Amino acid sequence: MNVLDKIVAQKHKEVQENRVLQPIELLEKSVYFNSPTISLSEYVKRSDKSGVIAEFKRKSPSKPEINLYADVATVTTGYMRAGASALSVLTDQLFFGGSNAHLTTARKYNFCPILRKDFIIDEYQIIEAKSIGADAVLLICEILTKEEVAKLAKFAKQLNLEVLLELHSEEQLDKYTPDCQLIGVNNRNLDTFNVSLDFSKNLFEKLPKEAVKITESGIKSPQEASILKGYGYDGYLIGENFMKTADPGLAAAEFISSLN
Repeated sequence: MNVLDKIVAQKHKEVQENRVLQPIELLEKSVYFNSPTISLSEYVKRSDKSGVIAEFKRKSPSKPEINLYADVATVTTGYMRAGASALSVLTDQLFFGGSNAHLTTARKYNFCPILRKDFIIDEYQIIEAKSIGADAVLLICEILTKEEVAKLAKFAKQLNLEVLLELHSEEQLDKYTPDCQLIGVNNRNLDTFNVSLDFSKNLFEKLPKEAVKITESGIKSPQEASILKGYGYDGYLIGENFMKTADPGLAAAEFISSLN
């Protein structure tokens, strides 16, 4: 069983447990559940924004100590002052050191789109995302069938949540549905964890025309981001490159100010 299999198994367990601890009826009473959402796709494409989706992430399976004691409010407000278009917040606890509370804290301190970054396998998690203040959710093709993507994306749309569909191979393009407003190309190989921006470069022309296009992982410099923008990408999801520094907000500001 590889790391991704372990994560998915853990998610099935968590969903079962959370359905009991926090029934859907309770989630629907959240102050955020009936609140208007902010469009991630629109903010990424705004001409007065950078296109950067800045991520709050304390650790990952490949990097167990990125920034274990980072403060959510400090980092996320720093990102927005830096000119980020939106935020991405990891909510997986066991493997990424995140929590639902991290996203709710980010929501409290920022008016911008917030992507819930997690391993979504069930409609319950989408209801949960809405209840904690998310505006969009991530669906990962690697862990979902075409039918599951279609079902979950449609359900998210019913809750006025946008969907970022994440690809790890060209073959996964078959799983795309128009209910996914954004499509993300992850440059990280899930088998080797190696990163190559060539994946984004080679795949761009095959991406659905109507989707907002995001390149993810491994973007280490404004120059690399500008090259990918030249291919046609609308935005960049960047986390570790900022989070590994002592001041992620400052790192984001320096990066964004150098974007062409």
